[in-house]
Amino acid sequence: MINIEIDGKQIQTENGSTVIEAAHQAGITIPHFCYHKKLSIAANCRMCLVQVEKAPKPLPACATPVTEGMKVFTRSEQAVKAQKGVMEFLLINHPLDCPICDQGGECMLQDMSVGYGGGHSRYHEEKRMVLAKDIGPLVSAEEMSRCINCTRCVRFGVEIAGQMELGQAFRSEHAEIVSFVSGTVDSELSGNMIDLCPVGALTSKPFRYKARSWELSRRRSVSAHDSLGSGLAVQTKNNRVLRVLPIENEDINECWLSDKDRFAYEGLNTTDRLSKPMIKQDGKWQEVEWQVALEYAANGLRHIANGAGAEQIGALATANSTLEELYLLQKLMRGIGSDNVDFRLRQSDFSGDGKQQGAPWLGMPVADISRADRLLIVGSFLRKDHPLLAARIRRAVRKGAQVNIIHSADDDLLMNVAHKAIVAPDALVETLTQVSKALAAEKQGQSASGDAAAIAKSLAGGERVAVLLGNFAQQHPQAAQLQALAQQIAALSNGKFGFFTEAANSVGGHLVQAMPGAKGLNAAAMLASPRKAYVLLNVEPELDCANPQQAVTAMQAADLVVVLSAYKHHATEYADVLLPVAPYTETSGTFVSAEGRVQ
Repeated sequence: MINIEIDGKQIQTENGSTVIEAAHQAGITIPHFCYHKKLSIAANCRMCLVQVEKAPKPLPACATPVTEGMKVFTRSEQAVKAQKGVMEFLLINHPLDCPICDQGGECMLQDMSVGYGGGHSRYHEEKRMVLAKDIGPLVSAEEMSRCINCTRCVRFGVEIAGQMELGQAFRSEHAEIVSFVSGTVDSELSGNMIDLCPVGALTSKPFRYKARSWELSRRRSVSAHDSLGSGLAVQTKNNRVLRVLPIENEDINECWLSDKDRFAYEGLNTTDRLSKPMIKQDGKWQEVEWQVALEYAANGLRHIANGAGAEQIGALATANSTLEELYLLQKLMRGIGSDNVDFRLRQSDFSGDGKQQGAPWLGMPVADISRADRLLIVGSFLRKDHPLLAARIRRAVRKGAQVNIIHSADDDLLMNVAHKAIVAPDALVETLTQVSKALAAEKQGQSASGDAAAIAKSLAGGERVAVLLGNFAQQHPQAAQLQALAQQIAALSNGKFGFFTEAANSVGGHLVQAMPGAKGLNAAAMLASPRKAYVLLNVEPELDCANPQQAVTAMQAADLVVVLSAYKHHATEYADVLLPVAPYTETSGTFVSAEGRVQ
């Protein structure tokens, strides 16, 4: 530990820390723009200049490492003069259009200018103007004259998102942030650039001019779009969701959010929302009172249970439903006398049912993924399915970890992959078998060649090994074999085995037994052997099922289909009863994340 003094306060900090990190640790605020705790040091805004004893001039706190006995002054005359001078330079070309800027009220430049800006400007020349840029449908760069060239967005793209979609072009007062070859920002994490921008240069296009920050009410929520369990701050005005921001949690999503979590709220405001119960009579849909709709559905289910038998009723749910909803659905079905309930809509291999103890989960805390030094990822479209887990793995790779991939698609993960085996789907089992055999041989000092042997050698050389099964592998026709082989490889490499579970409550669905018992039918069997009645919870069969055509055909052939959903979607084509339920932003409930965290 290093002992230093900041503004007369004695502080102990770790060797290798910077002055600004030590100050933040002690609760001392140093003004800054380009510094961010999750990004590399740029030291180009110079706002964090401080006085250091025996230094000939002010030094940037973000780039100055601490040394034993160092004395730092953040509020001395020299430091404040330097900070005010930097602020004056930053404001010289700033348009000062705060009244119409979406960043108004939460702008770092606005806040800092109160403490370090002057009452008037000494600059009377023409201000520079930067032309607007179209960088895609989500991030607005239409007011780039506000940019202070902190390069946070550039560094985020390179270091976190894995691709340099924005860069700084030209020099001096002509410097500006541009996309390459007038391209768009397509990263699945692009919305984080909006949060990182300390001014109003990069703003949210969907939120543009919708409300001022102080007009918004805030509610905590949890992401329903993947199994990570990211914390969401849902911001509303007049009972309408206008913006979603991340809630910082170092153990889960850190301070980031995927674009599907950030921008999916737009679907909540669609005209396709189901607001009142509806029943189909004589081929026409009619809005009815809740009691009428519930009695119609109950009588229909009771009639089929008494006539054809309760086993002719099946229930399907999505794993995006809350724990309480899944529990009540299975309780309803078992109360009727049917064991046909399932949430594993995309799974095709159920041969492992009853043989597995506990629920499929990540097998480790989320934070441990970025600490692994060897990873084997089997059958995962990682960037699409789990973009924030991909960012953690990217960080592990930058620290020297080796990532090995076995997949049927050569998906660009935007990171250095040590070894990969891209094979046909029906060759995945054979490839994993080869890796297992090569790993066993490697442990005995024998060597082999080929992709499987290279992967085995990589895993054998690791101390913190993780073997992870992705959604594609879990939905494979030979999923049980893939799981058994992956577990064997993890055991041979003294590593941890886990699943990149598909949805927000994939783990929770197992915990509340929203699955068939010994006499029940799983999702695939319920559709292959159509039931006379179905209860659908948040399910769109044409999108959510492994065989959409088969699923829709089964619905159309059924005597009764009861749909509980927030949206009408295509249910009007095959449903008999539509019951509106609240989406994740409008209800209270519980999700169990991939790591088993209850939120």
